[in-house]
Amino acid sequence: MPHDRFGLDDLPDRPARPRTSGLTLVLDKGLSVREVEDMLEKNAGYVDVVKLGWGTAVVTPCLEEKLRAYRAAQMPVCFGGTLFEAFCMRGRLDDYHALLHSFQIECVEISDGAITLPHEEKLGYIRYFSKDFRVLSEVGSKDKASILSPDTWVRMIRDELEAGSWKVICEARESGTAGVFDASGQIRSGIMDEIVQHIDPGQLVFEAPRKPQQVWFIRKFGPNVNLGNIPPDEVIPLETLRIGLRGDTLLSFFETPGQGA
Repeated sequence: MPHDRFGLDDLPDRPARPRTSGLTLVLDKGLSVREVEDMLEKNAGYVDVVKLGWGTAVVTPCLEEKLRAYRAAQMPVCFGGTLFEAFCMRGRLDDYHALLHSFQIECVEISDGAITLPHEEKLGYIRYFSKDFRVLSEVGSKDKASILSPDTWVRMIRDELEAGSWKVICEARESGTAGVFDASGQIRSGIMDEIVQHIDPGQLVFEAPRKPQQVWFIRKFGPNVNLGNIPPDEVIPLETLRIGLRGDTLLSFFETPGQGA
């Protein structure tokens, strides 16, 4: 949604919120209420879901006030997948379900990035939570040494979508050094090519906290690729990448006069 006064009417189209493609999922690692209000003032039109990372919700002061600020902006919030795993490993998922209701949370992240969870059991949890919440499930391990085969990625993603996931997140961690990326932050392109050969990229959210990773996905899948783990101060820079207003993608979406003639 570029400023109309600049007259750049040939920029890539970006759907307005609420949208199902071109999603930006922001990682809130402990913003204060005032920081949330400032972030929303700047970024509300560009953010689709905010994740309170890991178990930060448990130790965040003024959590209820912070959630009210997000609700006032009609901004969906989910708690981090690690918090789901903390309740899961204690056998307290009914309590977690009730907790989400008590905080008026709309989305739930279901992951097994740190715990060992049989996939059929995870699918059961997706079915259970999807009755009342929008489920963002996550595939991929947080362990940098754990590498799933391409066909395992495809099978897990497909099963989780069929079980009721709204979108499936491809793990990368906050650091961008696990899951679909190697320890140096480079994309595992063979895995990615296999995934998107069988799964519509629009059903996926690619965690991409680093600018070079965001650039790779935008060049590969276009401006309306779904990206996650975006730091709050990187939302507007990401939006400029999406519409070709940053050097990395300036030439990606612009056809020079006479080109292709």
